[in-house]
Amino acid sequence: MAGRKKSEGKGDFETILTRLEEIVADLEGGDEGLEASLKLFEEGVKLSRDGHVILDKAEASVQTLLESG
Repeated sequence: MAGRKKSEGKGDFETILTRLEEIVADLEGGDEGLEASLKLFEEGVKLSRDGHVILDKAEASVQTLLESG
């Protein structure tokens, strides 16, 4: 995890997805201690929620476009 830029849930969907991939790789690597792993997991959950919000908004936009077109 050292040297990796942490996303705080801000930014676009691709940024969130990239950070989630980094978190998964770090957790799968098993090199982190329990406390660090819990922090990574917590960050991942928050990012996942942020990503879902973005996807929900995109889905609503697409639905609106389909209904109006």
